[in-house]
Amino acid sequence: MTDFSDVHIESSMPKPWERHETFEDVLREQLSNAPWLGLSILIHVLIFLIISIFPWSIFTSREEIIIQATIEPPPPEIIEEEEEEEEEIEEEEIIEDPVLVDTEVIEEIVEDVEFEEDVEFVSDAPFDSTGLNDLLGLGGGAGGKGGRGGGKGRARKIGGGSGTEIHLGRALKWLADHQDPEGFWDSDGFTAQCETNICGSDRPDIANLGKAQYDEGLTGLALLAFLGDGHTTKNGRYRDVVKKGVKWLKSIQDDEGAFALIRGREWMYNHALATLAMSEAYYFSKSPALKRPVQKGIALIERKQNPYKAWSYDSPNDGRNDTSVSGWMMFALKSAQESGLRVSDAALEGFRSWMNEATDPGTGRVGYDSKGTPVARMEWMMEEWPAEKSEALTGVGLLCRFFLEEDPDTTPVMKDHKNILMAKLPRWELDGSIDMYYWYYASYAMFQWGGRDWDKWNKAMKPAVVDSQREGGDEEGSWDPIGPWGAEGGRVYSTATMALCLEVYFRYTKVLGGR
Repeated sequence: MTDFSDVHIESSMPKPWERHETFEDVLREQLSNAPWLGLSILIHVLIFLIISIFPWSIFTSREEIIIQATIEPPPPEIIEEEEEEEEEIEEEEIIEDPVLVDTEVIEEIVEDVEFEEDVEFVSDAPFDSTGLNDLLGLGGGAGGKGGRGGGKGRARKIGGGSGTEIHLGRALKWLADHQDPEGFWDSDGFTAQCETNICGSDRPDIANLGKAQYDEGLTGLALLAFLGDGHTTKNGRYRDVVKKGVKWLKSIQDDEGAFALIRGREWMYNHALATLAMSEAYYFSKSPALKRPVQKGIALIERKQNPYKAWSYDSPNDGRNDTSVSGWMMFALKSAQESGLRVSDAALEGFRSWMNEATDPGTGRVGYDSKGTPVARMEWMMEEWPAEKSEALTGVGLLCRFFLEEDPDTTPVMKDHKNILMAKLPRWELDGSIDMYYWYYASYAMFQWGGRDWDKWNKAMKPAVVDSQREGGDEEGSWDPIGPWGAEGGRVYSTATMALCLEVYFRYTKVLGGR
């Protein structure tokens, strides 16, 4: 047995307490092991790559395939204006629609007044509200922009006097009594509603009946007279009359949007007047049964306008511009705009452009179909109703400029318009001076002008209108259709137009405030 106890082995490795390593020693040792360390790192990297790439790439590709197979990119969104579904609302429902009350439209408060033969009928409906329209003052906006509020006796307070109230009441009663049961006003058949006698003139040479092709326009004109005094589809003593007229116009509207049945010279006049009346009716009711028909009527007006100009009688357009029919078109657009409907600013600016083109800068006269031309007259009218006796188109021009928000202080030609009107004050004389159409536009224009000029015009207009109203029999409250257009529109035209003249004191507010 070998005994190793005495054997002494000298180890080459230094003992810990003997080791004094230097940086060079450590570095040398690490370098000597570097190949093995690098190999170890390389092996780990390869294993990681194999694990991360090989198994997971299978599942990833499958997921991508599934997604591509089941999910398609959404189609581009098409934004269309939401079209309101037209509601078929019966006659009774139009009355029950709620009135939208906001900063511009104030709910009407109306006290019905029963009419008696020997009691003055005074409709104070528009003046019980605080203001109905900041611009147009539809239906008596005397409390609106620039208006002067009133209460009972409001026409007397703002220049009409008690007589105008009485005569307006009589005019509206005649119109109500002679409305056809279907709701329209029959230009050549209104006498079917006479009860005491057959309406007519004391003079056989003065027309009584109008032309059948004007029924739609005359219905619009009559409705404007009721709406102007505050009788709407909801309120007022004559609300049923208004409701029936509005319902009839709505029923005749065609697919193109026209409130006119016969295409001809009178077609655009009829449509303009009917659209204006329907727009004012919608302004008060906000009925969904009226919104779409009125918007369609306005869209038709815009389509029929000559580019950057005005309107004519024909459809399709022939490029001709007519100041007379265009005035009604402009007011239909403005009324719809105030009612919150879509109206092209370009349409109104186009009409302004035509007004400037039609105005003679030397005289201020607004022409019929070109610069400064006289008012329109049919050949057979010229001898009895000469064009030089009327300045109807200058009246149209001045009133339209006010409602296009032009100011005489910055538009000097408006003063020329005014001077022309003041040179031909209203006179009920059978010398060719009677022109109800002229008196209507000029009276409203001069009311907007205000001041002493208005006072002078008003002083002449009141007796011309009031003193010529018929008394007694079925004619009570109407006007004989004397004047250049009496034979066209008949007694319905003359009575509705003169009633509107009596409403000048309150139907529209002062656009520019008091003058």
